[in-house]
Amino acid sequence: MAPTLDARQDIMVVEVPKLAKEAALKAINEWGQPKSEITHIVFTTISGVDAPGADFQLIKLLGLSPTVKRVMMYHLGCYGGGSVLRVAKDLAENNKGARVLVVCSELNSVSGFKGPTETDFHTLLGQAIFADGAAALIVGADPDTSVERPLFQLVSAGTRILPDSDDMVEGHLRQTGLSISLSKDVAKTISGNIGKCLEEAFNKIGISDWNSIFWVSHPGGPAILDLIEGTLSLKEEKLKASRKVLSEYGNMSSPTVMFILDEMRNKSIKEGKATTGEGFDWGVLLGFGPGLTVETIVLRSISTI
Repeated sequence: MAPTLDARQDIMVVEVPKLAKEAALKAINEWGQPKSEITHIVFTTISGVDAPGADFQLIKLLGLSPTVKRVMMYHLGCYGGGSVLRVAKDLAENNKGARVLVVCSELNSVSGFKGPTETDFHTLLGQAIFADGAAALIVGADPDTSVERPLFQLVSAGTRILPDSDDMVEGHLRQTGLSISLSKDVAKTISGNIGKCLEEAFNKIGISDWNSIFWVSHPGGPAILDLIEGTLSLKEEKLKASRKVLSEYGNMSSPTVMFILDEMRNKSIKEGKATTGEGFDWGVLLGFGPGLTVETIVLRSISTI
């Protein structure tokens, strides 16, 4: 419990953008357009705060134009993967020709690691679940299909703060690092409100059968997935991609939903499904984090043929 914030910051300020660069290069290479076509960058991390920020450092590392418009989103936590997509969607739709580089980069092992103690359950739980990771993708409108290959369509995006949940997930920056507090009621509160979030998102589309869509749900932990599955009577395979990413990578905070998107589209193609969404047309991406805040994004899949 000795003060280590300076040492942690020195590591994260350098390594968070470097980890982000690896993910961004993969995204740009698959996208197929020159990096000079990137007009905006939206970056989120809960690992360290500095100025100029991680977005500035990433632009330097990638050699992007100094005129790239930047949005840096610090300390959102696990719902950040939904938030950056929501912001990127607005930017792409309201700036003709925009191509938005979206990046999530997290070093949870550096920001929150502490020596385990039998009396500090929150620290033990956090170190058992949380992991490091980075993900990136390009968001744009009116794709040039001669070069660009869309993966999913962002149809709508909404945010909801759940009632009486202010202290259920908290992250406080202290001299000893980022202190994470998780309530035992998180899973129950999310599952108790998830139906309302889905109804708000899909009401205009006329969808109410939650087994008729594909699922990209942030896996805060196994209990959250179990309760969502039970509350909505989901078939076991609906949360399979979320469970696989949690099992193989852990809860990486903001990048996790993008790992699930990647797992889903790759598996859909490998298994010969008609769409990137496991053969389904409509889907949902859910991010959960401090607040409790829920990001709900309605997705449409793309034909794999």
